[in-house]
Amino acid sequence: MSLNEVCASIKKYNSFLITVHTSPEGDALGAELGFYSLIKKLGKRGAIINEDKLPYGYDFLPGSKLIRLLNKSSKNVDFDCLAVLDCADLKRTGDVYKLNKDKKPVLNIDHHISNRNFGDLNWVDSGASSCSEMVYKIYKKLRLPMDKDAAVALYTGIMTDTGSFHYSNTSSYTFKAASELLKFGIDAAQIYRATYENIPPADVKLLLKLLPKIEFHCQGRVVGFQIKKELFKDGKPSVDLADLALSFGRAIKGVEVVALFKENLGENNEVRVNLRSQGKVDVNEIAASFDGGGHKNAAGCTLTGDIKKIAKKVIARIRQSLR
Repeated sequence: MSLNEVCASIKKYNSFLITVHTSPEGDALGAELGFYSLIKKLGKRGAIINEDKLPYGYDFLPGSKLIRLLNKSSKNVDFDCLAVLDCADLKRTGDVYKLNKDKKPVLNIDHHISNRNFGDLNWVDSGASSCSEMVYKIYKKLRLPMDKDAAVALYTGIMTDTGSFHYSNTSSYTFKAASELLKFGIDAAQIYRATYENIPPADVKLLLKLLPKIEFHCQGRVVGFQIKKELFKDGKPSVDLADLALSFGRAIKGVEVVALFKENLGENNEVRVNLRSQGKVDVNEIAASFDGGGHKNAAGCTLTGDIKKIAKKVIARIRQSLR
């Protein structure tokens, strides 16, 4: 599906249920808030419902209070089209997709190379830096007036998914979009501080417990972390320790792949695997071999079993890709 077709489909429907993947981060939030603002400018109705609550630190986003948490009353939401953003698989929306009991058309807007094209309408652009950048393109194509609130949401999404504009998915168009968004007087420094420099002291102590357990593999080309439930015996952290550990691992000289294994607090024997690559190794292929996916340099999967055995199996698969 082309951008023109996406714009035509958006014009076609009068009301939208908007959602993103579970455990949303900056890009997912920025994209859905930007999309909500877009349809409102077209005179249409919308509701944002997510499986998981707003993550720590993102309450600065204008319109964040519009994001509703899935609950029993959600079944009463009325919509003509289900818009799923930044999500490679419909089931990664949690149970939100089940609200579409009448099989209304599904609009799938995403930039993950592993996207399963699950929608009735699919616009998947793996060359885009972020889903927020894709929503920005819709604004431009429809020639809709941007406002500061939408600019903050979309800039946040683009900034976070490009690692503050230094990941390889950053293109000249990405900088052009960010430059135009900055013209609306948004405070880029404040957005950066809120997302990256806002760690509570209690969470720093948890991070300090995790870092000494780092494991080096393949002559230092691969590093791994295991986050076990016992780490949170004194309370769940406010920030995502996985993101902090992944960023730390990427900063180590000579490291090509970072693998993080995290026991799911809500499910027994469920382990979330996050993979990051410096560019030589396609971690999307590795994640896909475990029924996961993502991007070439950032991907993940969810496995069931003992965390140590899972880590050993995944590291062995990474080792094969290094040859």
